[in-house]
Amino acid sequence: MIIIGERINGMFKDIGQAVAEKNPKPLQEWAIKQKEGGAHYLDINTGPACEDRVAGMKWMVEVVQEVSDLPLVLDSTNYDAIEASLELCKRPAMINSCPAERPKIERVFPMAVKHNAKVIGLTMNEKGIPKNAENRVALAMELVAAADEFGLPMEDLFIDPLILPVNVAQDHVPEVLEAIRQVKLLADPAPKTVLGLSNVSQKSPDRPLLNRVYLAMGAACGLDAVIADANDDALMETAASTEVLLNLSIYCDSYVKVFRTR
Repeated sequence: MIIIGERINGMFKDIGQAVAEKNPKPLQEWAIKQKEGGAHYLDINTGPACEDRVAGMKWMVEVVQEVSDLPLVLDSTNYDAIEASLELCKRPAMINSCPAERPKIERVFPMAVKHNAKVIGLTMNEKGIPKNAENRVALAMELVAAADEFGLPMEDLFIDPLILPVNVAQDHVPEVLEAIRQVKLLADPAPKTVLGLSNVSQKSPDRPLLNRVYLAMGAACGLDAVIADANDDALMETAASTEVLLNLSIYCDSYVKVFRTR
């Protein structure tokens, strides 16, 4: 399970304020803290309040890379900001994200190939997010076909079937799991799968419990990666345990420690 640390995001008050004030300290502290927690990637998002997304994301990438060698996930709907930031990344990055919309596919996939970047592809289009697994998978197939068309290696495509909060869209929750199962059958080699895990528990009273249970359920269906809280110890222990129990990593008594330091 690939853990993408979610915390360097301008939607969080401390990061939003730091971006506005060009104060690197909170970003760098969270970069270090998330790596210590076991993150494999760091998500970078300026947040909606940033007036100049291009300059803001470039600055975030630079200050985070001063203290961390983890690869970055460039999280923005502004593709100019992503493209400018890809030039600065010291390691191959991941683009978050691209929906199944032709104009955006034509913008993102060639950019990813040029910069040796991975792509998170969303199972949504101009009509929104489908309710059922079947329609999510149909959109995933469009993204798989685009990867083949533009020369993006299939292992560099991460399909996100878009989990919604269980408290408002409970019927979507099992559909996303079924979509994950079916996405893994779309190509050989199969595309990867990813979820914004924390979305499932938004505004629920016991968020950590829902997050870790859904992570385990997703792993059993073929989930490869999550954007999540890398400093939730119980969540990280769950992720490590799924790898052992699904025979994806070799068991040892210190398997949690190994998972966090690999």
